[in-house]
Amino acid sequence: MKLSRAMPVAALITRELAGTLLLLLGVSFVVFSILRLSPGDPFSAAVSPGAKAGAAWHSQYLAWLLNIIRGDFGASTRSGRNVLDELARVGVNTLFLTAGSMLVTLSISVPIAILSARRGPTPVNRFLTMFAYVISAVPAFWMGYIVIYIFTRKLGLFPLAFGFSSGERLGWLYFVLPIIVLGAGNGTVSEIARHLRQELLRVFSEDYIRTARAKGASVWRHSFKEGLLIPVSEIIASKIPFILGGAVVVEQVFNWPGMGRLAWQAAGDRDYPILMGIAIFAAAFVRLGALAQRTIYIMVHPRASKERPR
Repeated sequence: MKLSRAMPVAALITRELAGTLLLLLGVSFVVFSILRLSPGDPFSAAVSPGAKAGAAWHSQYLAWLLNIIRGDFGASTRSGRNVLDELARVGVNTLFLTAGSMLVTLSISVPIAILSARRGPTPVNRFLTMFAYVISAVPAFWMGYIVIYIFTRKLGLFPLAFGFSSGERLGWLYFVLPIIVLGAGNGTVSEIARHLRQELLRVFSEDYIRTARAKGASVWRHSFKEGLLIPVSEIIASKIPFILGGAVVVEQVFNWPGMGRLAWQAAGDRDYPILMGIAIFAAAFVRLGALAQRTIYIMVHPRASKERPR
């Protein structure tokens, strides 16, 4: 990377990381306050074991925050395991689920957007656009139950005890089906296709694209950054919270051993250290997605490093 582009990116990362620390601090305070309103005095033993029962909430929060700074997220009240170990165990599965589902979403929406932008409102494009709107309207949990019903009752490929850890001959489908369901049923396919189509049409009407077309140069090579790279990175960053929310439902439906299912179980068991750890890591993940999108934008437009994030 050239120095002229590396310096703005370095300055951006430094500024954004400082903002991330403040954001995580605010998230931890809000989540702690909400959980602190639960009946009883759960944090005396669960979050800050050294605190006395009935201790002031701000003392409990400061004790928990100091432990977090030292890298100690506490122990799960349900399993007794270290919170970081629990999150590391399931976090990889959630990462595979969310990243794979986003690839599925893009593999559906991007071709639809490109065809619509290049060929206009043809019958095929109308059908594909309608298809995108239909699958975006189907809730992920309903689509998940339909898929399970088809593969268990109708096709007989799986036993009724549908689960991620099954060792069946077609066990790879246990891994693929939740990714496809979340990718198609997260409600963003039609939005991404519409957004990309509008951006492509805007870029295709720019003077430099017309000049490239007149010279016989590759239109896609000139329009890739503005028409696809930046819009796709923006839409992915903005949809990370929705993907994580959908992952909670899909993991529960498919018995997927991920962070969303762990959060569901922790809420039922009042496992507050786990809930606090998941909240912090989810906020960090969303923030890192926004940082990645901003970094890509700065690499394409170095002068924008002095502008406020859009």
